[in-house]
Amino acid sequence: MAHKRKYQPPSNVKNYSKSILEIFRSEPSKIFNYKQISKKLDINKPSVRKLVSKMMYELADAGKLEEIDLGRFIITKRAREVIIGIVDMTSTGAAYIVPNAEDIDDIYVSSNHTANAMNGDEVEVAILKVKKSGKAEGEIVHILNRAKTEFVGTVQMNKNFAFVVPDDRKVPADIFIDKDKLGDAKDGEKVVAKMTDWPQGAKNPFGVIIKVLGMPGNNDTEMHSILAEYGLPIHFPKKITEAADKIDTKITSKDIKERRDLRKAITFTIDPYDAKDFDDALSYQVLDNGNLEIGIHIADVSHYLQEGSALDKEAYERGTSVYLVDRVIPMLPEVLSNFACSLRPNEDKLCFSAIFEMDKTGKVYTEWFGRTVIHSDRRFTYEEAQERIETGKGDFAEVILELDHIAKNLRAERFKHGSIDFHQLEVKFELDEKGAPIGVFLKEQKDAHKLIEDFMLLANRRVAAYIGDSSKQKPRPFVYRIHESPDPEKLELFAGFIKKFGYGIDVTSPKGVSRTMNKLMADVKGKGEEQLISTLAIRTMSKAIYSTNNAGHYGLGFKYYSHFTSPIRRYPDVMVHRLLQKYLDGVKGANIEALEDQCKHTSAREKLATEAERASIKYKQVEFMKDKVGEIFTGVISGVSDFGIFVEVNETKCEGLVRLKSMTDDFFFFDEKDFAVKGRRNKAVLRMGDEVTIKVLRADLSKKQLDFDLVDF
Repeated sequence: MAHKRKYQPPSNVKNYSKSILEIFRSEPSKIFNYKQISKKLDINKPSVRKLVSKMMYELADAGKLEEIDLGRFIITKRAREVIIGIVDMTSTGAAYIVPNAEDIDDIYVSSNHTANAMNGDEVEVAILKVKKSGKAEGEIVHILNRAKTEFVGTVQMNKNFAFVVPDDRKVPADIFIDKDKLGDAKDGEKVVAKMTDWPQGAKNPFGVIIKVLGMPGNNDTEMHSILAEYGLPIHFPKKITEAADKIDTKITSKDIKERRDLRKAITFTIDPYDAKDFDDALSYQVLDNGNLEIGIHIADVSHYLQEGSALDKEAYERGTSVYLVDRVIPMLPEVLSNFACSLRPNEDKLCFSAIFEMDKTGKVYTEWFGRTVIHSDRRFTYEEAQERIETGKGDFAEVILELDHIAKNLRAERFKHGSIDFHQLEVKFELDEKGAPIGVFLKEQKDAHKLIEDFMLLANRRVAAYIGDSSKQKPRPFVYRIHESPDPEKLELFAGFIKKFGYGIDVTSPKGVSRTMNKLMADVKGKGEEQLISTLAIRTMSKAIYSTNNAGHYGLGFKYYSHFTSPIRRYPDVMVHRLLQKYLDGVKGANIEALEDQCKHTSAREKLATEAERASIKYKQVEFMKDKVGEIFTGVISGVSDFGIFVEVNETKCEGLVRLKSMTDDFFFFDEKDFAVKGRRNKAVLRMGDEVTIKVLRADLSKKQLDFDLVDF
């Protein structure tokens, strides 16, 4: 449905057609003649007024205006009604508009009808035609909101001006920079350019350089470029670090008196060897009745992060810490993330805890949630904890073995109730002192990782159930981590794909999916296709988000689930701590609309952080392969499209593209129905999962792209 909005005259009057239509759309019930339109366009020249009249008749011929009587027009219903949606730009310059309304299919917009819109913009689109297939084509008639106005790119200098060539291939044009808007930028440097205007009819947007990042190829330049590209911060503003430094981090006797004192319980952390922020610890005590008291202790960030403060607003805006290949961009300043809140060994620390009385099988008898003070006896790395699990030797070995046994029981129980055991293999790099990759490997979770994971899952699940279980009390506004069931069509496609490897899944029911998916994950373990099938299985699932509307967590098989255990690096966990404390104090509720807005914001920030992390991995993979141009590797086809096949190299786990136009020994084409690339003459078929031999043709660091040549299949 069309908006009523005030008409804004165009900044460039060469292209009147869209401007005329804009006037009619702004007052859809009004009739205009060419004189009235010319006046609104501020046109006085008789020859140009005649052009306006001609264009109005052309718009009538196109079905966009209707002539009511001689020379007087009104906008047609078809042209009047517009659909609001988000631009999904392709690299060719065409776009698909994803409507905000869920009951409308995507609308295709050709490159000459995009009206200077860019990827992610919110726009109004008018339908031009609907094909027999039901697919609609349209034109963008108004840009409502720009998704972003700052772009990372490379400076191409001319005598009196420059262009910034954006790194993002979905940006349809280079940005024109006048000489007085260049700042200190030099030819060839990576910069951040802010788009200030894109006049109608102009080929390029105008902009100003707001930040110089450095020369391409430098590690810091490239990592800062990735952060800037996704709108993520590089440093904390000075006022934020100053505010953090002023926080009184001393633990007072009053703090201790107001909390449950667990400093005498055996307590330790288990984290990566290079971690600096330890936001979770486990404690272990044997009770008089023979049961165990297991404490899951989480850094009490909300004690230091006062709600509504400048520091709190900064943390909320960031939403999450960002983990690039060679660095962490923390959500909180170092004085909090690495010192005051970090559960470092041999120091008293303030925590928010979930404490369970359980037997040695993991059955929970009682639970308690609240604020505590703890004292960690030991900081374990995952490798040290794993050594105790495997050998039974070393300090705290008996306790770690006991906890490992309980964790395995908790794991088996959740798998029995629908939790899916995805194999998530992390790509890791060995870097030299300059940040250049000298090795790449896959990191697999071992029992020590799973031990921590299962106790964190227990805390997250029981906290969410404590708030949301309607059988115990009326549910209260809360922040859930939800994961909806997968799209049936995607499941069918996945089932068809794994069939060629001799595997199958039951897609007839949610329980059938989880049961057979776990069997599939067990069957592929250690096989050559494990990484491919695991990755595709995860892609088949819906994406987890934060929401006040509890839809459960499909992947984990939990009816109630939240994020409680990582407030140093995730803002939703801070929200959960605050809400939980309110409810423990007897406060009745919270503003659910405001909470939902915060959930949407933090979900969006998490998505950006994940995309930036993937971009940094992709960059390092291309950097690792740049001195391997001309070398031959075996790999697996990881994707197929109408322009080529993607191949993941077995040895390095780096993915590159074999373009169809480079496969000259036959005429290869993409068969969309069979999701395969086929040869027309020799009838060769290339599908995902097929093993092939490739040669590295080029490694383009600026595009984070590897190009391969197909040697054999």
